[in-house]
Amino acid sequence: MDAKESVTLLQQKIGYSFKNEKLLLEALSHSSYANENKNMKCNERLEFLGDSVLSIVVSDYIFKHFSHIPEGELSKLRASLVCEQSLFEFSKKIDLGRHILLGKGEEQTGGRERPSIVSDAFEAVIAAIYLDGGLDAARPYILSFIPENITPKGSDAFHDYKTILQEVIQRNPEEKIVYNLKSESGPDHDKQFTFQVMLNNNVIGEGTGRSKKSAEQAAAKEALALMGIKP
Repeated sequence: MDAKESVTLLQQKIGYSFKNEKLLLEALSHSSYANENKNMKCNERLEFLGDSVLSIVVSDYIFKHFSHIPEGELSKLRASLVCEQSLFEFSKKIDLGRHILLGKGEEQTGGRERPSIVSDAFEAVIAAIYLDGGLDAARPYILSFIPENITPKGSDAFHDYKTILQEVIQRNPEEKIVYNLKSESGPDHDKQFTFQVMLNNNVIGEGTGRSKKSAEQAAAKEALALMGIKP
């Protein structure tokens, strides 16, 4: 499927027509594709913005619909809805992987089925809709993927080690944790990221993954283990 066809078909699937189709084209362009087509932008900047738009829409929704539960449970519920695995499952509803534009190497190694690539593209599409039509356009698109029967208990479906670690650290308000990228290696189709989680400038955990998010989760998991905490 070529770029123009991907853009056209995906708009039909999501029920939104872009005023500026270049935004959607950028959202679908993986870095491996952009590297092979020098006049293209990859979707990493849009993914960054989409992550924030997704978070505010989901936070607003669960804040209003679960007025009886405390902040800690709200955080867990939000985390379960915006984690990589959930976004990957949402993406399947519109067959997003089929429309992502990949470089030859990434295509040959199954990039269309890789959760990190597909979930990042899902967030990039959110950003594209937001930039094209504002929050009023992005909100219904995002909420169309939220299960109607979600409950706070459902937040246990995925372990969000970052949120658990944050809750532990917040018991001491003066403490602060930061995630730093230690290293990045491998070709575009097989990246490996290593992150360290720092507590007051001291390394308390380190983790590696095929996406930045999974590496941060792995670092938080190691930090919890070193503290003797089992999620």
